[in-house]
Amino acid sequence: MDSTPQDFQPRTFSIKLWPPSESTRLMLVERMTKNLSTESIFSRKYGLLGKEEAHDNAKRIEEICFASADEHFKKEPDGDGSSAVQLYAKETSKLMLEVLKSGPKRTAEPEVHVADTPPELADTVFDISGGKRAFIEADEANELLSPLTKPGNSYKRICFSNRSFGIGAANVAGPILESIKKQLMEVDISDFVAGRPEDEALDVMRIFSKALEGAVLRYLNISDNALGEKGVRAFKELLQSQDSLEELYVMNDGISEEAAKALSELIPSTQKLKVLHFHNNMTGDEGAMYIAEMVKRSPNLESFRCSATRIGSDGGMSLAEAFGTCTRLKKLDLRDNLFGVDAGVTLSKTLSKLPDLVELYLSDLNLENKGTIAIVNALRQLAPQLEVLEMAGNEINAEAAQSLAECLTAMQSLKKLTLAENELKDDGAVVIAKSLEDGHSDLKELDVSTNMLQRVGARCFAQAITNKPGFVQLNINGNYISDEGIYEVKDILKGGKNSLDVLGSMDENDPEGEAEDDNDEEEDDSELDSKLQGLKVEQDD
Repeated sequence: MDSTPQDFQPRTFSIKLWPPSESTRLMLVERMTKNLSTESIFSRKYGLLGKEEAHDNAKRIEEICFASADEHFKKEPDGDGSSAVQLYAKETSKLMLEVLKSGPKRTAEPEVHVADTPPELADTVFDISGGKRAFIEADEANELLSPLTKPGNSYKRICFSNRSFGIGAANVAGPILESIKKQLMEVDISDFVAGRPEDEALDVMRIFSKALEGAVLRYLNISDNALGEKGVRAFKELLQSQDSLEELYVMNDGISEEAAKALSELIPSTQKLKVLHFHNNMTGDEGAMYIAEMVKRSPNLESFRCSATRIGSDGGMSLAEAFGTCTRLKKLDLRDNLFGVDAGVTLSKTLSKLPDLVELYLSDLNLENKGTIAIVNALRQLAPQLEVLEMAGNEINAEAAQSLAECLTAMQSLKKLTLAENELKDDGAVVIAKSLEDGHSDLKELDVSTNMLQRVGARCFAQAITNKPGFVQLNINGNYISDEGIYEVKDILKGGKNSLDVLGSMDENDPEGEAEDDNDEEEDDSELDSKLQGLKVEQDD
């Protein structure tokens, strides 16, 4: 017999897109901060924002845009929030562009007499990358590129990214580029053949390559073009004529072993190269050997990025050894590869040759404790100036905590530390947090999310950062912190110089979770608390 009430109405469900979660908002701020403080065609024209200024602007932009979108949403309470999301995104992009064009804030400088100031140069940047991606054919190319045909123009930097050129458009662009190539210094033709058939895309690349052959460039970006070996060789004339490059970007280009070999062969000299970025390719160990050869020939390299390139142990060791010739390296990004312990140990032996290193990104490299300990022991010699250290996702546990803590104690210039997605647990957290308590006045971000932390570990990290001036974000999400532990963390933050605003989202914390103990035994909080008393972190003289 059916017992369903006659007046029963089936429930309907709707998905609300607004408001975004706190973690989404924080993620947006982080993404904007990165975009605002990363080299771009705008930063080369207007100046590059420092990370702190970029973060302040990103936070301000997000708050303004959220308030505006939220007000908009209140006027359509029955909607799904999609229009509010669109407004949020649109206004965010608009304000970011305004910040980029405003450039970094200048500190007060003595006035310079007008007579002593050289006349303002005409605009030197030609950029058609704004707006939605679009296919460009001959007629539109004639119109778009017309400023480049004006006699006496002084464009030195061009950006054709985000515009897909067909054969017709390329045939228009070719003669124009050839006519101004002697004045060009920077060329960005990333993502300029998207959606084109392979044969057409290769022909377009050849036209651009021939037109730009002989240009004395300091900056070249050919990223996001799915090059592969064929694409690299399609740029043969352009690449072979470059012996003054200072910055080269070949990211997300399908750079395989063969493509890496072609690239290494075609560029005649990398002596002046300062920036070399290979992010998100399928290079593998064999391709890494050719990249390592390029690195060896680049003694002035300051920034190297080879993240997410499928490089394993052999390739990692080759690269690590090659860095020994790059004694001016300031930024090294090797994230998301398959290096393993042996490559980590090899890298540790090279680090002592890099005295200018400021940013080091080693997340997701399968370093484990042995590789980690070797690296942090080497880093102790570089500690004074290192500002960013990322070692997330390396299976680091409490066994490596003491060595890591001793290294961190010496890193008094540290601004960002990421140890997320490891296995520190409370035992490791106690030791590492103690090393961060004293000094470290420049520390802005600490990420120890997803580390099987419980109440004591969370409390220790909160205590470590609560009185640091200018601290921005503590991420302890994805752990096993009890409700009581979270209250204690908040009380610690309230009682210090920082507010609760520095605590990141806790939406993935599991208050009822338990960290598995290696010996199937758990230490209670009182035992861990006792470890805090008289704990010392050793430091070399």
